[in-house]
Amino acid sequence: MNTTNPETAARAPGALAPSPLPPLLGVVIVNNSDAADTIECLESLLRSALPMKVVIVDNGSDGDSIDRLRAWAAGTLDAVPESSEMAAFSTPPVAKPLFLAELPEAAVGRPGVVASLTLIVSDAHQGLAGGNNLGLRHLLRDGQLKHFWLLGNDTVAAPDAAMGLLSRMMATPRVGMCGTVVRQYWSPTRIEALNGSSYNKFTGKRRALGGGQPVTIKYSPQDVADATDCVLVTSIAVSRAFLSEVGPMADDIPYFEEIDWAVRNRNLGSLAFETAFAHGATVFHKAGRSIGDSARAKRDAPTDYGLARSRLRFTWRHYLWLWPLHWLICWGQVLKRLARRRGSNALAIMRAAFGRPY
Repeated sequence: MNTTNPETAARAPGALAPSPLPPLLGVVIVNNSDAADTIECLESLLRSALPMKVVIVDNGSDGDSIDRLRAWAAGTLDAVPESSEMAAFSTPPVAKPLFLAELPEAAVGRPGVVASLTLIVSDAHQGLAGGNNLGLRHLLRDGQLKHFWLLGNDTVAAPDAAMGLLSRMMATPRVGMCGTVVRQYWSPTRIEALNGSSYNKFTGKRRALGGGQPVTIKYSPQDVADATDCVLVTSIAVSRAFLSEVGPMADDIPYFEEIDWAVRNRNLGSLAFETAFAHGATVFHKAGRSIGDSARAKRDAPTDYGLARSRLRFTWRHYLWLWPLHWLICWGQVLKRLARRRGSNALAIMRAAFGRPY
């Protein structure tokens, strides 16, 4: 594990420090009523020596998330790492105060300078895709930014992750999407995914590349890039050209945003953008935080509903001929939930199969 001496990496906002070079990387972090995670993520990210511009999108949070983010920027609230093993990535805190520009959602897109650190306050929860798209709209106004990193707020970035990511993207001709090494936050010697996943359009299942393997495994970065059907949405970067041609994330198919982006890109045929893998960039993910426990037996009913509805919408959009198969798969899931005496989950999937609201 690269743990760069925290005493030399901290106490200076490296990523936001004045630089003779313009920032080429913009970062979007979506906060969903979990400011503690977001603050830990930000503290790790700002240890990078790479100049960048960072946007935090508060996605219609409840409670005091916005006040806590303001307090963090002012230097009156520190990150509290959830794991002592990971504390070196976010403590001691970087120098404060930091200038935090605030924008209401209605102001996004208006003329003006894009600050180094911006907090966009969304009027309502727009889902992960909607929040990321809002941040991207703001960052795209800065013509010098060529690449954009959508980083899950429940992650911690290694100090050299941003540099490794940008270097790989700049070295890849016609790059569209790029991922990183994602390790498990709670078991940092284990891989959650190398870049992303493979996707089986017949079953709708994804397999994380390298998932569960020790970080010491040997692999070819190019083979990983070639095997990537979709980059993990937890740590996915896209180029300005990709956004211009392929468009923003689809905001109506939660849990399928990244594979939808990948398929829309592949549909460009010979003009499709390349998918790269920044094997020199590492982030650590608190897996399962965004949708609850990923084990089927413990998914709550809203998650089962969202997954089933998005599966059917995605398949209808891209593989219409397979939609009947996926509709039947949903009914197979209903029977499994009933067998486990999870009637509310079964009912949720049934409502999704019939196109009914939750």
